[in-house]
Amino acid sequence: MDTENEKNDWSDAELEAAVDGYLKMLAIERSGQKLNKAHENRLLREGVLNKRSRGSIEFRMRNISTEFNDLCLPYIIGYLPAKHLGPGVAPRIRAALIAKGAFNPDDYAPTADDQALDAKVLKLEQQGLLGTPRGIEKPQRVNGTASSFLRDPLVKAWVLKNAEGKCEGCGELAPFKQINGLPFLEVHHVKRLAQNGSDRISNSVALCPNCHRRCHHSSDKDEFTLSLYTKVERLRPE
Repeated sequence: MDTENEKNDWSDAELEAAVDGYLKMLAIERSGQKLNKAHENRLLREGVLNKRSRGSIEFRMRNISTEFNDLCLPYIIGYLPAKHLGPGVAPRIRAALIAKGAFNPDDYAPTADDQALDAKVLKLEQQGLLGTPRGIEKPQRVNGTASSFLRDPLVKAWVLKNAEGKCEGCGELAPFKQINGLPFLEVHHVKRLAQNGSDRISNSVALCPNCHRRCHHSSDKDEFTLSLYTKVERLRPE
């Protein structure tokens, strides 16, 4: 295992080389070819990463897998995401990935505009989602013609994808399909954003319009909302 100094003092050139190596290995794995991680690790140590140990490079690859997992993108199977990624390293790795065209940051940028949010969600749904997004613990309120909040498009896309076209409130299929062919469900925050609820999958459910309105306007809205916690395992009271 690498030391704390080795984790934190990587130069931009070293991080870029690590990202290049990772993307090369990911392409090999996704093409169905056999990936020889030991060989690729050795090649990296013969180049820019000649001052790094094999274990240090292995750990850095797991750091990069963490970033892919947070974006719900497929990562190298042999490099499980690291549980802890330093706050100084994460943005540098993500910047290197963006520079290499690994993903489009605009697709993941939070927005308070409903039309822009839906466009991002549709694009993310169509690319397929793996892993679970972190979401936003405390969504920022944005004041305009009406007060709204910055929303994470990845959270909404994940919740809709995970529902598989069924309302998580009543269990029935979505009432209709949209023009794009996807089932129509609405994402509801169990603890509302205006009440300091988070924009995370643990506070979000996919509901049909009837169940969504039931949460807001019915005489049993409180009881029905509480029932969601027993129906949807990922939900956590806030």
